[in-house]
Amino acid sequence: MTVTAVTTSSVLDLDADALVIGIATGKDGPIPLGGTETLDAALGGRLAKVLADLGATGKAGDLVRFATLGILPVPTVLAVGVGALSSPPAQITAAADAGPVEDTGAGTDTDAGAASGGIDHEALRRAAGTAVRALAGTTRVATTLALATGTPGPAQLRAVAEGSLLGAYAFGEFRTTSAGNHRSPVSEITFVVDEASQSAAGDAVRRAGIAVDAVALVRDLVNTPPGHLPPTVFAEIAARHAGEVGVTVEVLDEQALADGGFGGILGVGQGSANPPRLVRLEWRPAGSQASDRPALALVGKGITFDSGGLSLKPAAAMEWMKIDMAGAASVLATLVAAARLNLPVHLVGWLPLAENMPSGGAIRPSDVLTLRGGTRVEVLNTDAEGRLVLGDALARAAEDSPALIVDVATLTGAQIVALGQRTAGVMGRDGAVDQVVAAARESGESLWPMPLPPDLRKALDSSVADLANVAGGGGRDGGMLVGGHFLSAFVPEDVPWAHIDIAGPAWNGGEPYGHTPRGGTGMIVRTLLQLAGNVAGNQRPSVR
Repeated sequence: MTVTAVTTSSVLDLDADALVIGIATGKDGPIPLGGTETLDAALGGRLAKVLADLGATGKAGDLVRFATLGILPVPTVLAVGVGALSSPPAQITAAADAGPVEDTGAGTDTDAGAASGGIDHEALRRAAGTAVRALAGTTRVATTLALATGTPGPAQLRAVAEGSLLGAYAFGEFRTTSAGNHRSPVSEITFVVDEASQSAAGDAVRRAGIAVDAVALVRDLVNTPPGHLPPTVFAEIAARHAGEVGVTVEVLDEQALADGGFGGILGVGQGSANPPRLVRLEWRPAGSQASDRPALALVGKGITFDSGGLSLKPAAAMEWMKIDMAGAASVLATLVAAARLNLPVHLVGWLPLAENMPSGGAIRPSDVLTLRGGTRVEVLNTDAEGRLVLGDALARAAEDSPALIVDVATLTGAQIVALGQRTAGVMGRDGAVDQVVAAARESGESLWPMPLPPDLRKALDSSVADLANVAGGGGRDGGMLVGGHFLSAFVPEDVPWAHIDIAGPAWNGGEPYGHTPRGGTGMIVRTLLQLAGNVAGNQRPSVR
Protein backbone atom coordinates (compact mmCIF):
# COMPACT_ATOMS: atom_id res chain seq x y z
CA MET A 1 0.00 0.00 0.00
CA THR A 2 1.32 3.42 -0.98
CA VAL A 3 1.45 6.00 1.81
CA THR A 4 0.61 9.64 1.05
CA ALA A 5 1.56 12.95 2.64
CA VAL A 6 1.01 16.64 1.91
CA THR A 7 3.63 19.34 2.43
CA THR A 8 4.12 23.03 1.81
CA SER A 9 7.89 22.67 2.12
CA SER A 10 10.21 24.12 -0.47
CA VAL A 11 11.77 21.64 -2.90
CA LEU A 12 15.03 22.65 -1.23
CA ASP A 13 13.83 20.94 1.95
CA LEU A 14 12.20 17.77 0.62
CA ASP A 15 13.26 14.41 1.97
CA ALA A 16 12.60 12.15 -1.02
CA ASP A 17 14.40 9.96 -3.52
CA ALA A 18 12.92 11.65 -6.59
CA LEU A 19 11.01 14.82 -7.47
CA VAL A 20 8.33 14.86 -10.21
CA ILE A 21 7.73 18.15 -12.02
CA GLY A 22 5.40 19.02 -14.88
CA ILE A 23 6.30 20.44 -18.28
CA ALA A 24 4.17 21.47 -21.25
CA THR A 25 4.89 21.87 -24.93
CA GLY A 26 5.75 25.32 -26.23
CA LYS A 27 6.72 26.62 -29.65
CA ASP A 28 10.23 27.41 -28.38
CA GLY A 29 10.68 24.26 -26.31
CA PRO A 30 9.36 22.71 -23.09
CA ILE A 31 7.62 24.98 -20.59
CA PRO A 32 8.24 24.23 -16.89
CA LEU A 33 4.92 24.40 -15.04
CA GLY A 34 4.01 25.74 -11.61
CA GLY A 35 5.93 24.42 -8.62
CA THR A 36 9.27 24.53 -10.45
CA GLU A 37 10.24 28.11 -9.60
CA THR A 38 12.61 27.21 -6.75
CA LEU A 39 14.25 24.51 -8.84
CA ASP A 40 14.66 26.95 -11.70
CA ALA A 41 16.29 29.49 -9.38
CA ALA A 42 18.64 26.82 -8.02
CA LEU A 43 19.70 26.13 -11.61
CA GLY A 44 20.36 29.80 -12.25
CA GLY A 45 17.18 30.25 -14.28
CA ARG A 46 18.25 27.55 -16.74
CA LEU A 47 15.65 24.84 -16.05
CA ALA A 48 13.95 25.17 -19.44
CA LYS A 49 17.30 25.03 -21.24
CA VAL A 50 18.46 22.01 -19.24
CA LEU A 51 15.25 20.20 -20.15
CA ALA A 52 15.53 21.15 -23.81
CA ASP A 53 19.16 20.02 -23.93
CA LEU A 54 18.06 16.65 -22.54
CA GLY A 55 15.51 16.29 -25.33
CA ALA A 56 12.38 17.12 -23.38
CA THR A 57 9.36 18.11 -25.48
CA GLY A 58 6.58 18.44 -22.92
CA LYS A 59 4.33 16.19 -25.00
CA ALA A 60 1.87 14.06 -23.03
CA GLY A 61 3.76 11.17 -21.45
CA ASP A 62 7.21 12.56 -22.33
CA LEU A 63 9.74 11.73 -19.59
CA VAL A 64 13.16 13.25 -18.93
CA ARG A 65 15.25 12.46 -15.87
CA PHE A 66 18.31 14.26 -14.54
CA ALA A 67 20.49 14.19 -11.43
CA THR A 68 20.54 17.30 -9.25
CA LEU A 69 24.23 16.79 -8.31
CA GLY A 70 23.77 18.26 -4.85
CA ILE A 71 21.82 21.35 -5.93
CA LEU A 72 18.78 19.85 -4.20
CA PRO A 73 18.57 17.30 -1.38
CA VAL A 74 16.45 15.21 -3.78
CA PRO A 75 18.96 13.33 -5.96
CA THR A 76 16.78 12.91 -9.06
CA VAL A 77 14.26 15.05 -10.91
CA LEU A 78 11.78 13.48 -13.33
CA ALA A 79 10.03 15.89 -15.70
CA VAL A 80 6.78 14.57 -17.19
CA GLY A 81 4.91 16.12 -20.10
CA VAL A 82 1.26 17.12 -19.92
CA GLY A 83 0.93 18.16 -23.56
CA ALA A 84 -0.04 21.50 -25.05
CA LEU A 85 -1.65 24.21 -22.96
CA SER A 86 -5.10 25.40 -24.03
CA SER A 87 -4.26 28.89 -22.76
CA PRO A 88 -1.03 30.90 -22.78
CA PRO A 89 1.55 30.40 -20.01
CA ALA A 90 0.74 33.87 -18.70
CA GLN A 91 -2.65 32.61 -17.63
CA ILE A 92 -1.05 30.02 -15.39
CA THR A 93 0.50 32.86 -13.43
CA ALA A 94 -2.84 34.63 -13.34
CA ALA A 95 -4.46 31.49 -11.98
CA ALA A 96 -1.87 31.38 -9.22
CA ASP A 97 -2.64 34.97 -8.29
CA ALA A 98 -6.37 34.27 -8.17
CA GLY A 99 -6.18 31.99 -5.13
CA PRO A 100 -7.94 28.67 -4.56
CA VAL A 101 -11.22 27.75 -6.19
CA GLU A 102 -13.92 26.51 -3.86
CA ASP A 103 -15.01 22.96 -4.70
CA THR A 104 -18.78 23.40 -4.85
CA GLY A 105 -19.45 20.66 -7.33
CA ALA A 106 -20.03 23.16 -10.13
CA GLY A 107 -17.98 25.65 -12.08
CA THR A 108 -14.70 25.44 -13.96
CA ASP A 109 -12.81 23.47 -11.31
CA THR A 110 -14.92 20.38 -11.92
CA ASP A 111 -16.84 20.82 -15.16
CA ALA A 112 -15.64 18.68 -18.07
CA GLY A 113 -12.58 17.70 -16.06
CA ALA A 114 -10.96 21.03 -16.96
CA ALA A 115 -8.29 22.55 -14.76
CA SER A 116 -7.61 26.26 -14.59
CA GLY A 117 -4.61 27.50 -16.52
CA GLY A 118 -5.23 25.45 -19.64
CA ILE A 119 -4.45 21.92 -18.40
CA ASP A 120 -7.12 19.26 -18.43
CA HIS A 121 -7.50 17.33 -15.18
CA GLU A 122 -7.19 14.01 -16.98
CA ALA A 123 -3.94 15.21 -18.58
CA LEU A 124 -2.58 15.87 -15.09
CA ARG A 125 -3.92 12.53 -13.88
CA ARG A 126 -2.20 10.66 -16.70
CA ALA A 127 1.04 12.58 -16.32
CA ALA A 128 1.13 11.79 -12.61
CA GLY A 129 0.50 8.12 -13.32
CA THR A 130 3.15 7.99 -16.04
CA ALA A 131 5.75 9.49 -13.72
CA VAL A 132 5.01 7.24 -10.75
CA ARG A 133 5.02 4.14 -12.96
CA ALA A 134 8.42 5.17 -14.34
CA LEU A 135 9.74 5.52 -10.79
CA ALA A 136 8.89 1.95 -9.75
CA GLY A 137 11.73 0.71 -7.59
CA THR A 138 11.99 4.14 -5.94
CA THR A 139 10.83 4.32 -2.35
CA ARG A 140 9.90 7.96 -1.72
CA VAL A 141 8.62 10.35 -4.38
CA ALA A 142 7.58 14.00 -4.11
CA THR A 143 5.60 15.77 -6.82
CA THR A 144 4.81 19.40 -7.63
CA LEU A 145 2.19 18.51 -10.25
CA ALA A 146 -0.62 19.78 -8.03
CA LEU A 147 0.88 23.26 -8.46
CA ALA A 148 1.10 22.98 -12.25
CA THR A 149 -1.40 25.82 -12.74
CA GLY A 150 -0.72 27.73 -9.56
CA THR A 151 -2.90 27.36 -6.47
CA PRO A 152 -5.04 24.29 -7.16
CA GLY A 153 -8.67 23.64 -6.35
CA PRO A 154 -9.70 20.37 -4.69
CA ALA A 155 -10.64 18.70 -7.99
CA GLN A 156 -7.18 19.35 -9.41
CA LEU A 157 -5.56 18.11 -6.21
CA ARG A 158 -7.63 14.94 -6.44
CA ALA A 159 -6.72 14.44 -10.09
CA VAL A 160 -2.99 14.54 -9.33
CA ALA A 161 -3.39 12.34 -6.26
CA GLU A 162 -5.51 9.84 -8.19
CA GLY A 163 -3.10 9.65 -11.08
CA SER A 164 -0.11 9.21 -8.79
CA LEU A 165 -1.75 6.46 -6.73
CA LEU A 166 -3.14 4.69 -9.79
CA GLY A 167 0.37 4.72 -11.24
CA ALA A 168 1.65 3.00 -8.10
CA TYR A 169 -0.63 0.00 -8.61
CA ALA A 170 0.90 -3.45 -8.96
CA PHE A 171 -0.61 -6.94 -8.90
CA GLY A 172 1.83 -9.36 -7.34
CA GLU A 173 -0.46 -11.90 -5.73
CA PHE A 174 0.82 -14.79 -7.81
CA ARG A 175 4.50 -13.85 -8.16
CA THR A 176 7.18 -15.57 -6.14
CA THR A 177 9.85 -13.41 -4.55
CA SER A 178 12.44 -14.63 -7.03
CA ALA A 179 10.37 -14.32 -10.20
CA GLY A 180 11.68 -11.91 -12.83
CA ASN A 181 13.06 -8.44 -12.29
CA HIS A 182 9.78 -6.70 -11.47
CA ARG A 183 10.36 -3.51 -9.53
CA SER A 184 8.30 -2.67 -6.47
CA PRO A 185 5.87 0.24 -6.83
CA VAL A 186 6.58 3.58 -5.16
CA SER A 187 5.75 3.20 -1.48
CA GLU A 188 5.46 6.85 -0.40
CA ILE A 189 4.19 9.90 -2.34
CA THR A 190 4.36 13.46 -1.00
CA PHE A 191 2.24 16.12 -2.70
CA VAL A 192 3.77 19.60 -2.65
CA VAL A 193 1.11 22.32 -2.32
CA ASP A 194 1.08 25.97 -1.33
CA GLU A 195 -0.25 27.59 1.82
CA ALA A 196 -3.52 28.61 0.14
CA SER A 197 -4.44 25.03 -0.80
CA GLN A 198 -3.05 23.23 2.22
CA SER A 199 -6.34 23.11 4.15
CA ALA A 200 -8.16 21.45 1.24
CA ALA A 201 -5.34 19.15 0.22
CA GLY A 202 -5.66 16.60 3.01
CA ASP A 203 -9.31 15.85 2.29
CA ALA A 204 -8.71 15.87 -1.47
CA VAL A 205 -5.95 13.28 -1.14
CA ARG A 206 -8.09 11.19 1.24
CA ARG A 207 -10.99 11.12 -1.21
CA ALA A 208 -8.63 10.33 -4.05
CA GLY A 209 -7.26 7.44 -2.03
CA ILE A 210 -10.75 5.99 -1.56
CA ALA A 211 -11.49 6.23 -5.28
CA VAL A 212 -8.15 4.63 -6.14
CA ASP A 213 -8.72 1.83 -3.62
CA ALA A 214 -11.98 1.10 -5.46
CA VAL A 215 -10.23 1.02 -8.83
CA ALA A 216 -7.50 -1.20 -7.39
CA LEU A 217 -10.10 -3.63 -6.04
CA VAL A 218 -11.51 -4.03 -9.55
CA ARG A 219 -8.03 -4.45 -11.03
CA ASP A 220 -7.20 -7.10 -8.44
CA LEU A 221 -10.39 -9.05 -9.11
CA VAL A 222 -10.03 -8.86 -12.89
CA ASN A 223 -6.38 -9.92 -12.70
CA THR A 224 -7.13 -12.88 -10.44
CA PRO A 225 -6.97 -16.22 -12.30
CA PRO A 226 -10.51 -17.55 -12.89
CA GLY A 227 -9.75 -20.81 -11.11
CA HIS A 228 -9.25 -18.76 -7.95
CA LEU A 229 -12.44 -16.72 -8.40
CA PRO A 230 -15.51 -18.93 -9.03
CA PRO A 231 -18.92 -17.35 -8.29
CA THR A 232 -19.05 -18.60 -4.70
CA VAL A 233 -15.64 -17.10 -3.89
CA PHE A 234 -16.54 -13.83 -5.61
CA ALA A 235 -19.70 -13.67 -3.49
CA GLU A 236 -17.65 -14.27 -0.33
CA ILE A 237 -15.21 -11.51 -1.28
CA ALA A 238 -18.11 -9.14 -1.98
CA ALA A 239 -19.69 -9.94 1.37
CA ARG A 240 -16.42 -9.35 3.20
CA HIS A 241 -15.62 -6.00 1.57
CA ALA A 242 -19.19 -4.77 1.89
CA GLY A 243 -19.57 -5.89 5.47
CA GLU A 244 -16.43 -4.02 6.51
CA VAL A 245 -17.99 -0.65 5.55
CA GLY A 246 -21.62 -1.15 6.56
CA VAL A 247 -23.07 -2.19 3.20
CA THR A 248 -25.84 -4.76 3.59
CA VAL A 249 -25.30 -8.04 1.71
CA GLU A 250 -27.71 -10.72 0.54
CA VAL A 251 -26.46 -13.75 -1.40
CA LEU A 252 -28.85 -16.01 -3.33
CA ASP A 253 -27.68 -19.59 -3.86
CA GLU A 254 -28.93 -22.09 -6.46
CA GLN A 255 -32.11 -22.94 -4.56
CA ALA A 256 -32.97 -19.29 -3.97
CA LEU A 257 -32.30 -18.54 -7.63
CA ALA A 258 -34.63 -21.34 -8.68
CA ASP A 259 -37.32 -20.21 -6.24
CA GLY A 260 -36.97 -16.66 -7.54
CA GLY A 261 -37.27 -17.55 -11.21
CA PHE A 262 -33.77 -16.45 -12.21
CA GLY A 263 -33.57 -18.71 -15.24
CA GLY A 264 -30.88 -16.71 -17.01
CA ILE A 265 -28.33 -16.96 -14.21
CA LEU A 266 -29.14 -20.62 -13.62
CA GLY A 267 -29.07 -21.43 -17.32
CA VAL A 268 -25.65 -19.88 -17.89
CA GLY A 269 -24.26 -21.46 -14.74
CA GLN A 270 -25.58 -24.98 -15.31
CA GLY A 271 -22.66 -25.98 -17.52
CA SER A 272 -20.13 -25.34 -14.77
CA ALA A 273 -19.11 -27.36 -11.73
CA ASN A 274 -19.05 -24.02 -9.90
CA PRO A 275 -22.62 -22.96 -9.00
CA PRO A 276 -23.91 -19.43 -9.74
CA ARG A 277 -24.83 -16.74 -7.25
CA LEU A 278 -26.73 -13.44 -7.18
CA VAL A 279 -25.44 -10.83 -4.73
CA ARG A 280 -27.50 -7.84 -3.62
CA LEU A 281 -25.64 -4.95 -1.98
CA GLU A 282 -27.35 -1.99 -0.33
CA TRP A 283 -25.92 1.24 1.04
CA ARG A 284 -28.33 3.29 3.16
CA PRO A 285 -26.83 6.46 4.59
CA ALA A 286 -27.62 7.27 8.18
CA GLY A 287 -31.07 8.77 8.60
CA SER A 288 -32.65 7.31 5.46
CA GLN A 289 -36.12 5.80 5.79
CA ALA A 290 -36.71 2.08 5.31
CA SER A 291 -39.42 2.82 2.74
CA ASP A 292 -37.18 5.01 0.60
CA ARG A 293 -36.73 3.63 -2.89
CA PRO A 294 -33.13 3.47 -4.15
CA ALA A 295 -31.92 6.61 -5.85
CA LEU A 296 -29.60 4.52 -8.00
CA ALA A 297 -29.40 0.81 -8.78
CA LEU A 298 -26.19 -0.49 -10.32
CA VAL A 299 -26.10 -3.86 -12.07
CA GLY A 300 -22.81 -5.48 -13.11
CA LYS A 301 -22.20 -8.51 -15.32
CA GLY A 302 -20.32 -11.14 -13.33
CA ILE A 303 -19.22 -13.98 -15.61
CA THR A 304 -16.18 -15.21 -13.70
CA PHE A 305 -14.90 -17.00 -16.79
CA ASP A 306 -16.37 -17.11 -20.27
CA SER A 307 -15.47 -20.06 -22.48
CA GLY A 308 -18.40 -19.25 -24.73
CA GLY A 309 -20.21 -22.38 -23.56
CA LEU A 310 -21.12 -24.79 -26.34
CA SER A 311 -20.71 -21.87 -28.77
CA LEU A 312 -17.05 -22.21 -27.85
CA LYS A 313 -14.69 -19.27 -28.28
CA PRO A 314 -11.40 -19.69 -30.19
CA ALA A 315 -8.47 -20.41 -27.85
CA ALA A 316 -6.88 -16.98 -28.28
CA ALA A 317 -10.16 -15.24 -27.46
CA MET A 318 -10.38 -17.18 -24.20
CA GLU A 319 -7.00 -16.09 -22.88
CA TRP A 320 -8.34 -12.88 -21.33
CA MET A 321 -11.89 -13.98 -20.49
CA LYS A 322 -11.21 -13.72 -16.79
CA ILE A 323 -12.20 -10.07 -17.37
CA ASP A 324 -15.86 -10.94 -17.92
CA MET A 325 -16.74 -10.12 -14.32
CA ALA A 326 -15.37 -6.56 -14.52
CA GLY A 327 -18.88 -5.09 -14.42
CA ALA A 328 -19.76 -6.86 -11.20
CA ALA A 329 -16.40 -5.92 -9.69
CA SER A 330 -17.03 -2.29 -10.61
CA VAL A 331 -20.43 -2.27 -8.91
CA LEU A 332 -18.99 -3.86 -5.77
CA ALA A 333 -16.13 -1.34 -5.65
CA THR A 334 -18.49 1.60 -6.19
CA LEU A 335 -20.78 0.58 -3.32
CA VAL A 336 -17.81 0.09 -1.00
CA ALA A 337 -16.30 3.46 -1.93
CA ALA A 338 -19.66 5.23 -1.56
CA ALA A 339 -19.95 3.85 1.96
CA ARG A 340 -16.40 4.89 2.83
CA LEU A 341 -17.17 8.39 1.57
CA ASN A 342 -20.49 8.29 3.46
CA LEU A 343 -22.31 9.55 0.37
CA PRO A 344 -25.85 10.69 1.26
CA VAL A 345 -27.52 8.53 -1.39
CA HIS A 346 -29.44 5.26 -1.23
CA LEU A 347 -27.67 2.77 -3.53
CA VAL A 348 -28.37 -0.83 -4.45
CA GLY A 349 -25.93 -3.02 -6.37
CA TRP A 350 -26.64 -6.31 -8.13
CA LEU A 351 -23.94 -8.85 -9.00
CA PRO A 352 -25.22 -11.80 -11.11
CA LEU A 353 -22.34 -14.30 -10.94
CA ALA A 354 -21.89 -17.40 -13.10
CA GLU A 355 -19.23 -19.32 -14.98
CA ASN A 356 -19.95 -20.09 -18.65
CA MET A 357 -18.58 -23.57 -19.42
CA PRO A 358 -19.25 -26.23 -22.10
CA SER A 359 -20.08 -29.37 -20.12
CA GLY A 360 -22.66 -32.02 -20.92
CA GLY A 361 -25.08 -30.12 -18.72
CA ALA A 362 -24.63 -26.76 -20.47
CA ILE A 363 -27.43 -24.95 -22.25
CA ARG A 364 -27.61 -25.63 -25.98
CA PRO A 365 -28.19 -23.28 -28.89
CA SER A 366 -31.98 -23.16 -29.44
CA ASP A 367 -32.77 -23.87 -25.77
CA VAL A 368 -35.38 -21.56 -24.20
CA LEU A 369 -34.86 -20.03 -20.75
CA THR A 370 -37.46 -18.28 -18.60
CA LEU A 371 -35.96 -15.19 -16.99
CA ARG A 372 -37.10 -13.25 -13.94
CA GLY A 373 -40.57 -11.86 -14.55
CA GLY A 374 -41.51 -14.59 -17.01
CA THR A 375 -39.84 -13.43 -20.23
CA ARG A 376 -38.84 -16.43 -22.33
CA VAL A 377 -35.60 -16.20 -24.30
CA GLU A 378 -34.41 -18.42 -27.11
CA VAL A 379 -30.66 -18.92 -26.73
CA LEU A 380 -29.27 -18.91 -30.26
CA ASN A 381 -25.68 -18.39 -29.12
CA THR A 382 -24.42 -19.50 -25.72
CA ASP A 383 -21.54 -17.02 -26.00
CA ALA A 384 -24.06 -14.20 -25.61
CA GLU A 385 -24.51 -15.21 -21.99
CA GLY A 386 -23.86 -11.92 -20.22
CA ARG A 387 -27.16 -10.44 -21.35
CA LEU A 388 -28.97 -13.48 -19.92
CA VAL A 389 -27.65 -12.97 -16.38
CA LEU A 390 -28.11 -9.22 -16.71
CA GLY A 391 -31.72 -9.69 -17.84
CA ASP A 392 -32.47 -11.47 -14.57
CA ALA A 393 -30.67 -8.87 -12.46
CA LEU A 394 -32.18 -5.89 -14.29
CA ALA A 395 -35.70 -7.27 -13.89
CA ARG A 396 -35.10 -7.79 -10.18
CA ALA A 397 -33.48 -4.37 -9.75
CA ALA A 398 -36.53 -2.72 -11.35
CA GLU A 399 -38.80 -4.32 -8.74
CA ASP A 400 -37.30 -1.99 -6.11
CA SER A 401 -38.54 1.02 -8.16
CA PRO A 402 -35.18 2.83 -8.24
CA ALA A 403 -35.07 6.34 -9.62
CA LEU A 404 -32.27 5.32 -12.02
CA ILE A 405 -30.80 2.00 -13.18
CA VAL A 406 -27.33 1.74 -14.73
CA ASP A 407 -25.81 -1.54 -15.81
CA VAL A 408 -22.18 -2.07 -16.73
CA ALA A 409 -20.80 -5.04 -18.62
CA THR A 410 -18.05 -6.42 -20.81
CA LEU A 411 -20.88 -7.28 -23.14
CA THR A 412 -19.85 -7.31 -26.80
CA GLY A 413 -16.83 -7.57 -29.05
CA ALA A 414 -18.77 -5.16 -31.24
CA GLN A 415 -18.01 -2.41 -28.71
CA ILE A 416 -14.31 -2.85 -29.42
CA VAL A 417 -14.90 -2.79 -33.18
CA ALA A 418 -16.94 0.40 -32.90
CA LEU A 419 -15.05 2.39 -30.27
CA GLY A 420 -11.70 0.71 -29.71
CA GLN A 421 -9.98 -0.40 -26.53
CA ARG A 422 -10.16 2.81 -24.51
CA THR A 423 -13.66 4.24 -25.00
CA ALA A 424 -16.80 2.65 -23.55
CA GLY A 425 -20.18 2.90 -25.22
CA VAL A 426 -23.27 4.05 -23.33
CA MET A 427 -26.85 3.72 -24.51
CA GLY A 428 -30.31 3.71 -23.01
CA ARG A 429 -32.94 6.34 -22.39
CA ASP A 430 -31.83 9.88 -23.06
CA GLY A 431 -31.99 11.36 -19.57
CA ALA A 432 -30.09 8.47 -18.02
CA VAL A 433 -27.49 8.47 -20.78
CA ASP A 434 -26.94 12.19 -20.28
CA GLN A 435 -26.33 11.66 -16.56
CA VAL A 436 -23.77 8.93 -17.18
CA VAL A 437 -21.96 10.93 -19.88
CA ALA A 438 -21.80 13.96 -17.58
CA ALA A 439 -20.34 11.86 -14.77
CA ALA A 440 -17.75 10.39 -17.14
CA ARG A 441 -16.76 13.85 -18.34
CA GLU A 442 -16.29 15.01 -14.75
CA SER A 443 -14.28 11.93 -13.78
CA GLY A 444 -12.03 12.04 -16.85
CA GLU A 445 -13.06 8.64 -18.25
CA SER A 446 -13.85 8.13 -21.93
CA LEU A 447 -17.46 7.24 -22.77
CA TRP A 448 -19.33 7.79 -26.00
CA PRO A 449 -23.15 7.94 -26.27
CA MET A 450 -24.58 5.47 -28.77
CA PRO A 451 -28.12 5.19 -30.21
CA LEU A 452 -30.61 2.36 -29.98
CA PRO A 453 -32.09 2.50 -33.51
CA PRO A 454 -35.62 0.99 -33.44
CA ASP A 455 -35.02 -0.96 -36.65
CA LEU A 456 -32.35 -3.08 -34.95
CA ARG A 457 -34.81 -4.40 -32.36
CA LYS A 458 -36.51 -6.62 -34.94
CA ALA A 459 -33.32 -8.71 -35.21
CA LEU A 460 -34.12 -10.18 -31.78
CA ASP A 461 -37.51 -11.56 -32.78
CA SER A 462 -37.80 -15.30 -32.10
CA SER A 463 -40.08 -17.79 -33.81
CA VAL A 464 -40.51 -19.85 -30.62
CA ALA A 465 -40.08 -17.48 -27.66
CA ASP A 466 -40.55 -13.85 -26.61
CA LEU A 467 -37.14 -12.86 -27.98
CA ALA A 468 -33.79 -14.33 -28.98
CA ASN A 469 -30.53 -13.53 -27.24
CA VAL A 470 -28.77 -12.57 -30.52
CA ALA A 471 -29.80 -11.58 -34.01
CA GLY A 472 -31.22 -14.50 -35.92
CA GLY A 473 -29.16 -15.90 -38.77
CA GLY A 474 -25.90 -14.83 -37.19
CA GLY A 475 -26.29 -11.19 -38.21
CA ARG A 476 -23.55 -8.96 -36.78
CA ASP A 477 -24.80 -5.51 -37.73
CA GLY A 478 -24.81 -3.12 -34.77
CA GLY A 479 -23.93 -5.87 -32.30
CA MET A 480 -23.34 -3.49 -29.39
CA LEU A 481 -26.66 -1.77 -30.02
CA VAL A 482 -28.56 -5.04 -30.43
CA GLY A 483 -27.18 -6.07 -27.03
CA GLY A 484 -28.56 -2.84 -25.60
CA HIS A 485 -31.96 -3.56 -27.13
CA PHE A 486 -32.01 -6.98 -25.49
CA LEU A 487 -31.32 -5.51 -22.05
CA SER A 488 -33.94 -2.79 -22.50
CA ALA A 489 -36.62 -5.52 -22.59
CA PHE A 490 -36.00 -6.16 -18.87
CA VAL A 491 -36.33 -2.56 -17.69
CA PRO A 492 -39.80 -0.96 -17.64
CA GLU A 493 -40.07 1.87 -20.15
CA ASP A 494 -40.89 4.43 -17.45
CA VAL A 495 -37.64 3.71 -15.54
CA PRO A 496 -34.57 5.79 -16.49
CA TRP A 497 -31.89 3.32 -17.56
CA ALA A 498 -28.44 3.33 -19.13
CA HIS A 499 -26.23 0.47 -20.27
CA ILE A 500 -22.42 0.83 -20.40
CA ASP A 501 -20.41 -1.59 -22.52
CA ILE A 502 -16.80 -1.75 -21.26
CA ALA A 503 -15.66 -4.80 -23.24
CA GLY A 504 -12.52 -3.06 -24.50
CA PRO A 505 -11.67 -0.52 -21.78
CA ALA A 506 -11.87 -3.06 -18.94
CA TRP A 507 -8.64 -4.70 -20.09
CA ASN A 508 -5.30 -3.43 -21.38
CA GLY A 509 -3.51 -6.18 -23.24
CA GLY A 510 -0.78 -3.86 -24.46
CA GLU A 511 1.85 -1.72 -22.79
CA PRO A 512 0.96 0.47 -19.78
CA TYR A 513 0.06 4.09 -20.52
CA GLY A 514 -0.66 7.04 -18.26
CA HIS A 515 -2.14 5.72 -15.03
CA THR A 516 -3.35 2.53 -16.74
CA PRO A 517 -1.37 -0.69 -16.15
CA ARG A 518 -1.24 -3.82 -18.24
CA GLY A 519 -4.15 -6.13 -17.40
CA GLY A 520 -7.28 -5.06 -15.56
CA THR A 521 -7.84 -1.30 -15.76
CA GLY A 522 -10.67 -0.60 -13.30
CA MET A 523 -12.15 1.71 -15.92
CA ILE A 524 -15.69 2.94 -15.12
CA VAL A 525 -15.42 2.96 -11.30
CA ARG A 526 -14.61 6.67 -11.16
CA THR A 527 -17.58 7.41 -13.43
CA LEU A 528 -19.97 5.33 -11.32
CA LEU A 529 -18.70 6.95 -8.13
CA GLN A 530 -19.09 10.41 -9.66
CA LEU A 531 -22.60 9.47 -10.81
CA ALA A 532 -23.51 8.36 -7.29
CA GLY A 533 -22.26 11.69 -5.95
CA ASN A 534 -24.18 13.60 -8.60
CA VAL A 535 -27.38 11.73 -7.79
CA ALA A 536 -26.89 12.50 -4.09
CA GLY A 537 -28.23 16.01 -4.39
CA ASN A 538 -28.72 19.19 -6.32
CA GLN A 539 -25.19 20.34 -5.60
CA ARG A 540 -23.81 17.39 -7.55
CA PRO A 541 -20.80 16.95 -5.24
CA SER A 542 -17.65 15.81 -7.03
CA VAL A 543 -16.35 12.58 -5.49
CA ARG A 544 -13.55 11.59 -7.82
